[in-house]
Order: sequence, then C-alpha cells, then structure tokens
Amino acid sequence: MDGKVYTTTLITKLISRDQSSHCGANLLSFSNSRFASDGSLWTSRTIPTGNWVSIAYGNGVFVAIADGVGNTMAATSTDGINWTQRTMPVGAWWISVTFGKGLFVAVASSNSTIAATSTDGINWTQRTLPSPTTGWQSVTFGNGVFVAIDIASTRAASSTDGINWTLRTLPVSSTWWSVSYGNGLFVAITFGDSIAATSPDGIIWTQRTLPSAINWQSITFGNGMFVIVADNSNTSATSTDGITWTQRTLPLNRYWYSVTYGNGVFVAIAYNSSIAITSNDGINWTERTLPNVADWYTVAYGDGVFVAVSYGSSSAASSP
Repeated sequence: MDGKVYTTTLITKLISRDQSSHCGANLLSFSNSRFASDGSLWTSRTIPTGNWVSIAYGNGVFVAIADGVGNTMAATSTDGINWTQRTMPVGAWWISVTFGKGLFVAVASSNSTIAATSTDGINWTQRTLPSPTTGWQSVTFGNGVFVAIDIASTRAASSTDGINWTLRTLPVSSTWWSVSYGNGLFVAITFGDSIAATSPDGIIWTQRTLPSAINWQSITFGNGMFVIVADNSNTSATSTDGITWTQRTLPLNRYWYSVTYGNGVFVAIAYNSSIAITSNDGINWTERTLPNVADWYTVAYGDGVFVAVSYGSSSAASSP
C-alpha cells in the first residue's frame, strides 16, 4: 500500500473512533499539531504590552488582567496564541481574576473596593467589594463560592454570585497573598510568614502552619494535592488536606511567581528568567525552558493548553 494512502487511512480511522479534543487523534489535533500539554515544550506568543499579573480560563477563553495606577487593560484569547486587548470598566489596580459559575470575576488592589464581572472577558460590569484595610490581593472560586483575601489585615470576602459580597474574618492579621480551592477546602497562604488558613465555605477560617516563614507566592490544587511555591527560593510545599504541610525542594533557586495544574501536571514559572518546571506529583520536578527571558508572572491551564504571560512586556508563551 502507498505510504501516503496508508497514513491518511489510519488518521481517518482514528478520527472516527475519537472526536475528543483531549485524547486520541482527532481532526483538531492533526490540523493544529496540538495535543493536551504536559508543559514540557513552550512556544513564544505575543500579547499587548502590559503589566500582566493574573490569568484565568473559562467559557472557552483565557482572560488576562494588568495592574498599574488607573489601569483599564485586559486581554482575551480563545487559543492561548492570539490575544486581543480589552477594556476593564474603570481604571484600577487590577490584581487577580478567577472564573466560576459562568463568570469571570476580577478584583482590584490598592485600598480599593472595585471589582468587575464578565461572562466573556470582553464586556465587563463594575462591582463593589467591602472596604479592605490595605487592598484585595487574590480571588478564587470553589464549591459555588467566590472568595477574596485582603493583603494585610484579617479581612476576607465571599460571594455566591460574584456580585454581592460579604465581609469575612481571617484568623490573624498577616500579609495574605494567594488563595485557592481544592478537596472541599479554601486555602490561603501568606507572604514572608509561616501562617496559612483554611475554610470549607469561605466564611469560617482556621489558622494553619506552613513549613517555614518564607516568601510563599502562589498556591494551586490538583490530583488530590495542594502545591505552593516561593519567591527567591528553591522551596515548595505540598499538602493533601491544606492542614498538614511538607516542605519540598525545587530544582533551582528562582523567583517562582506562579504555579498551576492541568492535564495531570503541575507547572510553575519563574520571574526574570526563561525557566519553568513541571511535576506529575508536586514533589519531583523537571526543569523546562520558556521561549525567552522575561518577567514571567502568571500561568494558567485551559482546554489542553498552558499559557504564561509576563509583567511589563508583550511576552507570552503557550504549551503546546
């Protein structure tokens, strides 16, 4: 049989057996040469120049937001490759975005009560958070609830619709930095301290202890495991329940700014470098290479693709 004919026949058979976009062989995979990523290979992309600080995926689109005094910049991408600049409803120091219940929710820092919601990442509506002491720092979604934490106080906030928010109380005042949800629990971590907090509902919080008082930067959950990484360190930590933590060692001492999970893989990126790392279990990590040196700031996963964006530039990257 002619080789070309055989290959075409084989592809056709595979397509007919599996129409999924995540496994097997399908028309989308062959036409775009794209399979669900393991975070090992990265391609340089371009995003409108901005101070990109947070990215989320939902409703078939990646949404990135940028910080800066009076900033109105956002950007969207349906594939993690091609980006379009968008406009937030008001100028603010946008700091964190998440997705849940069909809604993107973004919060602003710098002693602001400003938030915003959008179903598509394009059209945004301004919302109002309770007054923070210093500024809202991180927002996440889980179990039907949006949760935001204040950077330097005992204040948190929760919302079931992303629109109406209720002030909550964290167990102690500290530099609360990042919050995530998994395994039926919200987990918030602090920067420069060994303090963490957990909550099953975003309302009642309990103080927990991290393995060391270092600059914990980012937290994620996947495959039954919470994973946190630290800034200017080779230290990470893991926990199956958000309560008991084990300190781990990363391959390199870097400014690890963001960690995420998708397709069975944890991926972390380093600021002011061309370095990423991947892990199947959150414990053992492999060094990877990003397309160029940049201030890589945040990474997210959606629809088979990891996407990383940088601070203060137009550098973005996708895998695959």
